[in-house]
Amino acid sequence: MLRASSSIIRSRYRQQHVMLQNTTRQHLTPFNITRVYLSSSSSRGDNNRKSSFVRSVSAGLPDWIEHWSRDSFRKVGYGLALSVPAVAMMGNNPVITLGLASTTAVYWLVGLNDIKQTNQTIRRNFPVLGNMRYLLEMIRPEIRQYFVEGDNEAVPYSRAQRTIVYERAKGLECTMPFGTRRDATAVGFEWVNHSLYPTKIGEQRVIIGQHNQSTTQPYSASLLNISAMSYGALSDRAILALSSGAKLGNFYHNTGEGGVSRFHKVGGGDLVWNIGTAYFGCGDFAPDGSRVFDPDLFEENSQYAKMIEIKLSQGAKPGHGGLLPKEKITKEIADARNLPWPVLHDCVSPARHSAFSNPYELCEFINTLRTLSKGKPIGMKLCMGHPEEFAALVRAFVETGEAPDFITIDGTEGGTGAAPPEFSNSVGMPLSFGLSYAHAMLVGAGLRDPVDKSQSRVTLIGSGKVCSGFSMYKTFALGADVCNAARSFLFSLGCIQALKCNTNTCPTGITTQNRDLVWGLDPASKQVRVANFHRETVKSCLEIMEASGINSWGEIRPHHVGIRVGQGQVKNYEEVFEHMKVSKGELLEGKGPQPLLHLYNNNNK
Repeated sequence: MLRASSSIIRSRYRQQHVMLQNTTRQHLTPFNITRVYLSSSSSRGDNNRKSSFVRSVSAGLPDWIEHWSRDSFRKVGYGLALSVPAVAMMGNNPVITLGLASTTAVYWLVGLNDIKQTNQTIRRNFPVLGNMRYLLEMIRPEIRQYFVEGDNEAVPYSRAQRTIVYERAKGLECTMPFGTRRDATAVGFEWVNHSLYPTKIGEQRVIIGQHNQSTTQPYSASLLNISAMSYGALSDRAILALSSGAKLGNFYHNTGEGGVSRFHKVGGGDLVWNIGTAYFGCGDFAPDGSRVFDPDLFEENSQYAKMIEIKLSQGAKPGHGGLLPKEKITKEIADARNLPWPVLHDCVSPARHSAFSNPYELCEFINTLRTLSKGKPIGMKLCMGHPEEFAALVRAFVETGEAPDFITIDGTEGGTGAAPPEFSNSVGMPLSFGLSYAHAMLVGAGLRDPVDKSQSRVTLIGSGKVCSGFSMYKTFALGADVCNAARSFLFSLGCIQALKCNTNTCPTGITTQNRDLVWGLDPASKQVRVANFHRETVKSCLEIMEASGINSWGEIRPHHVGIRVGQGQVKNYEEVFEHMKVSKGELLEGKGPQPLLHLYNNNNK
């Protein structure tokens, strides 16, 4: 009896020991091994018996990589070293011997350096071979863009969107065979509601500042223009090509906050001077090192601009300042920004202005700029944030009578050369919400006309991923009078969306100051492509207007664009953005949509 019990105990002990060994072996395995149990029924179904087998599948790297180690590296290295004299003794071609010796030397040099360094664990554990991981990671964006990415994957611009720009810029036929590639049943699908009675319209221009008595030099703007991009963020040849293209196509070029450079002037295009928080080109350093506005310098340089735009914020990084490293500041950039040369410090743009601190001081600043510029249109640019702050601005416009001639609304989907990812991804309103809200608030305050937008005192400009006639039309339906585009015009220059704008290594010479890379961009040919893209895109938008049965951009209303909001559910923009159901001046009478009325009447910031 005792012997039987002892035998049972020893048997259970052996089973537990084997289980413990297996468990320990699994935990010590360098990569996760998944045991996959596959069952198959017997080919004969009469007894319904099943046979099972086990197969190990590596969830990590291939086996030959898993088993590579420092010892493996040394063994292979010794083998290569011994093979060199052996090959030499065989009397083979000396070139082969030299090649093998060089390969062996490089192998040892790379491997020993991998083992010695302490920054990357993969290289230390897998000498030489571990470098493949970083090589593949480096070329991953290119592999994805050219071989993996779908035509309609927007990251941030889809292949289909870029192709439209490329074809129009090159003057190629931009047509689509066999019908749309888009899923018309998907939630978010948008379209224009066309008319049974199309119209025929000619060239369309927007007169900015014509309904403001203080603006004595109103400006006739194209429906599509170049958005704010600074010299410094862009190369000199890119700026020259854009400005020259704007002259060819008769549209404006926004300078960005980097000031008016000589390349803007040489190009000859109409300029909108963007004035940021550092007052480049119209400011100087205060004793405490901060940048302050200089009225005399502004008056001197305003002669080069058709309009002036006060930058409050931008879509890609709203509420965030900027920094240009001193290493990237050339003599030309320093001259454009009125910086001392040689530059000893980084060029910093603060997050807010020093010339004003509240809506009423901003109205005074607008009046000052209009006077100093001798009656040119004065506007502002912002990405919508707190709605109550914009309501306070509009209230100040009404109470002081000093309204801007135009307001540019930048969507959070807008681009920039470099921004913290949290700001680009998660701060600020998208264009559709920000623009529709701004339009509704200005309509309610009596500063815009919702029926015929050409009669509005304040012109609205929309900026955010505008790249086609349809995207322009959508922006007009949300309340805009004019569209700005930045990255689309960079595509017309030859941008391949390499996503290296923040590294000074842009391969197309657009967003870099590296002279070897900039050399490849030819302004003479690129200016033609800029003008081509503008002409064909505006033409496309006009054709859509004709199809929808209207006679002017000013007649485009929210109900002209439909959107699928769910399965079997379709709405137009006016139904989606209910705050747009406001009549001119309603807020002044204590009427209108309650959310707008509440913000307007209860905000005195």
